Amino acid sequence: MKPTYHYTTVLEALEDLKEKGFTYDFNIHQDDIKTNPHKYEVKHVYRYEGDADPDEESVVYGISSDSGEKGVFVAGFSANSDNDAALVLEKLCIESSGQCKL
Repeated sequence: MKPTYHYTTVLEALEDLKEKGFTYDFNIHQDDIKTNPHKYEVKHVYRYEGDADPDEESVVYGISSDSGEKGVFVAGFSANSDNDAALVLEKLCIESSGQCKL
C-alpha cells in the first residue's frame, strides 16, 4: 500500500490518526521496529516544518503491525536526527512506494 502524506502540525496529525484508530504508541517499542521491520507497514506520514528553525521539524508516522495494532511513531526530522527506528520507517516507506521523500 502506498503511504498517504499530509503536511500539518504534529498535534493535528496525532488527533487525526487517533480518529482513524491509530492509538498505539510505537515510540515505546522502537527496538522491535528496528529488529523486525518486516512486521510493520507505513500507512500515513505527516510532516511538520518549523517556521525558522530546522531543528523544529518532525515527522509522525501512522503505522500498523502484522499483529493488527495501529499506532503512531513521532520523530525529529532534521539533519542531526539519529533515531534508528525513524530511519527504518523511512526505508519501509521508500520501499513500499518507491517515491517517498521526507
